[in-house]
Amino acid sequence: MPELPEVEVTKLGIAPHLLGQSISAVNVIDGRLRWPVPKSLPTALPGQKVHTIERRGKYLLIELDAGYLLVHLGMTGTLRVLPCSDPLKLHDRVTFEFGKLSLRLHDPRKFGAVLWHPKSKGPIEKNLLLQKLGVEPFSPEFAGELGAEILYQTSRKRSVAVKQFLLAGQSVVGVGNIYCSESLFEAKIHPSKAAGKLTRPQCSRLAEAVRLILKKAIAAGGSSLKDFVNSDGDPGHFMVQTKVYDRKDQPCKVCKTPIKQIVQGQRSTYFCPSCQKR
Repeated sequence: MPELPEVEVTKLGIAPHLLGQSISAVNVIDGRLRWPVPKSLPTALPGQKVHTIERRGKYLLIELDAGYLLVHLGMTGTLRVLPCSDPLKLHDRVTFEFGKLSLRLHDPRKFGAVLWHPKSKGPIEKNLLLQKLGVEPFSPEFAGELGAEILYQTSRKRSVAVKQFLLAGQSVVGVGNIYCSESLFEAKIHPSKAAGKLTRPQCSRLAEAVRLILKKAIAAGGSSLKDFVNSDGDPGHFMVQTKVYDRKDQPCKVCKTPIKQIVQGQRSTYFCPSCQKR
């Protein structure tokens, strides 16, 4: 599933092609996504210019003259900028034409989303899908010890495992399954430890680890397990850098202890039992 690094990589890839350009046509090929694609888009959007492209959690926010497109890649989605002359592929769901270029949402499993937030409904930050999201890991609010304090305060009295606490995204967004395992290893915290038992020093290490791992993942173009490619069609390369994820029974890169795998919330978790003592 595309997580924060993959969505950030997508944003960085499409922005140079689209900023300042106007939509010439919208083609909803199959609007049966997680939520139905608004039927008004093909008539409402042509002529509108792209002013900014931002990311909030795993949502891309494309600001147009009259509102914002909210795009979510779901579990298998990709966004690519291609020549309009390129033939459509199976599982292409929505296209936005910009003269000779086409922004195409390709989503085999249809868990992605393309939604419209008109400016008449208020700031995009007030959108219900965004209101419950935690703080951005690279924002000033999560910088330095501020991030540690957020993790500490939001984890109090929580009996849920710290891995599940991070995945929920209500304290800090974007720490997906791969990045949870890697961040917890970096911070030397056992993934099954109750979130409410985290100490302030552990929260400090974890906040720093989250920022570090996500930065590395973005620099590597994200992670490609099965489906993700960037806007140029290239896979991400973070998987070759992982220290614990998908390395069951392989020696820890720090202490040589075999990496263990457990299942938490139906998701695989990888950790070193020596470096990450419970």
